[in-house]
Amino acid sequence: MSAITIRPRSQTAPSSPGGGGPVLGDQRIVIRGVGRHVYECLSEAIGEGQHIRLAYDGRDLELMTTGHIHERYKELLGQIVSAVTLALDIDRENVGETTWDTAESERGLQADLSYYFDAEKLRVARDAFARKSNDPADFPNPDLAIEIDLSRPKVDRPSIYAALGVVEVWQFDGETLVIEHLQADGSYASVESSRFLPIRAEDVPRWLVVEDSTRRLAWERRLGEWARGLGGRA
Repeated sequence: MSAITIRPRSQTAPSSPGGGGPVLGDQRIVIRGVGRHVYECLSEAIGEGQHIRLAYDGRDLELMTTGHIHERYKELLGQIVSAVTLALDIDRENVGETTWDTAESERGLQADLSYYFDAEKLRVARDAFARKSNDPADFPNPDLAIEIDLSRPKVDRPSIYAALGVVEVWQFDGETLVIEHLQADGSYASVESSRFLPIRAEDVPRWLVVEDSTRRLAWERRLGEWARGLGGRA
């Protein structure tokens, strides 16, 4: 029999972007010991673009609901990636919170943000976009995935990303950003900087929790100036 565990909202959550008081973590519901068909049925029923993320590690299924702070961090992180790639002329495609899964490994999830940087993956994805394909098989798995984890994940998300072959994962917990690279043994190891962008992990929290993002235009101008200054690292 499957067991359902509800992860309570955190009482010691991080500060909101741009300053302010504490915020509540994301709500996570875990269904233990289920088959892939349950994940597939829920994924199809919920669809994409909702404030619900699914993750299935081959054994347990997590449903996470996201709030306003989560979505705001996601938007700001997306703008950081866009600003840097634009300023430094780095080719990329944003494939957002697409559902990524692999039937061979019995795993799947929805990332908050995901990107292509590899030239061949960009070619294949753009060809699929040009054909207006909706077939997931026409799109390669992403090179970079970004996750906002304001509460602790309750399934083995690294094993899912490893099965998908995602070579770089960013994890932001509301205070700290960790960049991890996929290792030969299928594990992830923390690194100082991204392999796709001239960004160090320590660079990013400034733009999420230190700089005032409530005045968005001023924030974007400062971000753009900073991004152009990264040219020496490229």
